[in-house]
Amino acid sequence: MQGLQWPALFHILSSNNLTSLRLTAFGPSSKLLAQTGARLADFANSLRLPFEYNPIEGNIGGMSTFIKHASHDEVTVVHCMHHHLYDVLGCGVDKLMKVLRVIRPMLVTMVHQDLDVSQTDSSSFLNKFVDALHYYSALFDALGEGEGLLGRDSSVQRYEVEHHLFGTEIRNILALDGRININGGGCHPSWGNHLLQAGFEPFSLSGSPAAQAALLLEMFPSKGYTLMEENGCLKLGWKGLSLLTASAWQPSSNFGHIVSSDHHHSS
Repeated sequence: MQGLQWPALFHILSSNNLTSLRLTAFGPSSKLLAQTGARLADFANSLRLPFEYNPIEGNIGGMSTFIKHASHDEVTVVHCMHHHLYDVLGCGVDKLMKVLRVIRPMLVTMVHQDLDVSQTDSSSFLNKFVDALHYYSALFDALGEGEGLLGRDSSVQRYEVEHHLFGTEIRNILALDGRININGGGCHPSWGNHLLQAGFEPFSLSGSPAAQAALLLEMFPSKGYTLMEENGCLKLGWKGLSLLTASAWQPSSNFGHIVSSDHHHSS
């Protein structure tokens, strides 16, 4: 959305004599994509990092016909911010898996909300509404403290996040009759099975990645955030409530066989 996850990676890549860096970004707003690209281009230029930006308005799940396999001298990584509520109303996990098999990335990183959509759970709407209220109260609390640390200039960005992101999610909860579970997805929710079937296997974020994440978190004055490792995943929480889970996936030994089989069936 805002591209704030990339500067730390840019710093690392700039010290490795990278010859080319291309970022293809998908999103619902061409204006927002352009603003994000401009910020990242300025930052990359300050590091003298070769940078190319390719914004595409739309969902990555609908773009398989426009995406080609990377050339032999390129390394491709896919990063997804996975919203369960959006998948119910959007393109779905299956289309995303198809795109990943076309791209054939060396690594897939996934960040998902600890907010699980369930079409079959029988809990009452009131219980789920209260759980969702706790979840979003924590998010708004974290945003509120962050605005106090960043100053008044952050109020516009906070409005964008609250109105366009959280507002949409909350409306979707009501539209879905409250069929949600908080922290119900675990470390690898249902889409993890799809990644396994698509030929990927978990890549642990414990050790060095976890240490780097903890170091980044220490840069923020706020003490409300927590970081926890679970089965090779990293969980970001706010005052004891888990908000987001990050995981990484790499092609397994049978990835090529699965891709070849898909190509045979599609032919």
